[in-house]
Amino acid sequence: MKICATIVEARAARDSCLASVPADRSRLVGLVPTMGALHAGHLSLVRAAKARCQFVAVSIFVNPTQFGPTEDLAKYPRSFEADCAALEKEGVDIVFVPSVEEMYSKGEATWVTVEGLSERLDGRSRPGHFRGVTTVVSKLFHIIEPDVAFFGQKDAAQLAVIRRMVRDLNFPVEIVGCPIVREADGLAMSSRNVYLNAEERKRAPVLNRSLQAAEAAFRAGETSASHLKAAAQGVLDVGAGVRLDYLEIVDPDSLEPVGRVEQPTLLAVAAYVGTTRLIDNIILTP
Repeated sequence: MKICATIVEARAARDSCLASVPADRSRLVGLVPTMGALHAGHLSLVRAAKARCQFVAVSIFVNPTQFGPTEDLAKYPRSFEADCAALEKEGVDIVFVPSVEEMYSKGEATWVTVEGLSERLDGRSRPGHFRGVTTVVSKLFHIIEPDVAFFGQKDAAQLAVIRRMVRDLNFPVEIVGCPIVREADGLAMSSRNVYLNAEERKRAPVLNRSLQAAEAAFRAGETSASHLKAAAQGVLDVGAGVRLDYLEIVDPDSLEPVGRVEQPTLLAVAAYVGTTRLIDNIILTP
């Protein structure tokens, strides 16, 4: 496994991997972008990439441009040595671990922004967040030049924004969304779960329970978005110490609200448990 700290090293490592395979054989490069603090959810993306691609690169970069001024950039969990050990065990070929200075040159003034879509769901709650995400992901695509990139369904709004960016800018990259990986009690795995104290950790699965309540109503025949949201809201209201950010039923591609579930539809929730903001979602499929 090659660990690369610079763009030059990462590009050279990719070229070296490709050169090791005859031109008449498949040479797909997969990319899994991460901010580190890897858990089983991240590793499921790596395994999906390994199953699909001949070479797999993973980036570890805590991207400052997707954090707001009052958000948790300074305390975001970092576990570089453990991350590398886990990635080596999974058979990853390249780990790209650039510094902020390597990714953002002094005086840089260029951004990649997906207008409209970036202001919905998490983008509404976190102004500027998706501008930071799309800018850094576009940089990673230029550096690694993957054929396929793998992202988690837990960040459903991010997935929609990146897919739109790839389509609009004609990136030759296939975007694969991978299923949410959950703890035994249903809590979606997240690097931020480590912020929860013992009592908050007990409350946190209420997000998933609220989604399950709406899904149960949907399976029973309810298709009205307002009624389904009420079913989920009823569960969240029971959860003391949980503050709702948003609960929305939207088209999974446009993130626009829908009035009735008549095709695959995204039910997404974000809430604060204590001071930790958590997100979760499911797809309601008729």
